[in-house]
Amino acid sequence: EVQLVESGGGLVQPGGSLRLSCAASGFTFSSYAMSWARQAPGKGLEWVSRINSGGGTTSYADSVKGRFTISRDNAKNTLYLQMNSLKPEDTAVYYCARYPSSFYIGKYDYQGQGTQVTVSS
Repeated sequence: EVQLVESGGGLVQPGGSLRLSCAASGFTFSSYAMSWARQAPGKGLEWVSRINSGGGTTSYADSVKGRFTISRDNAKNTLYLQMNSLKPEDTAVYYCARYPSSFYIGKYDYQGQGTQVTVSS
């Protein structure tokens, strides 16, 4: 059974940092591209960042470019999102998601339960 479990969310002040983690199990993690997406209150799901299976190719939404960094440790079956210079508009539930192939093409086929990130003073 594919499982994606996010952690690392919380309350942080504007300008602060958080690192999210996504522990993957039930599949060969190193064979799949992965992504982070978020959903703010009252809004739809927004793609944030994605990474290919080997970790050598990444992509970011314009709203987070230069502030967020996606990475993965295939030996630990874990996906990360380092978030710096956080803004109130980054407040959302953050989800880890899997693409059905080694590169980020098409739609996610699995998504975790999410972790809440709140940026507020």
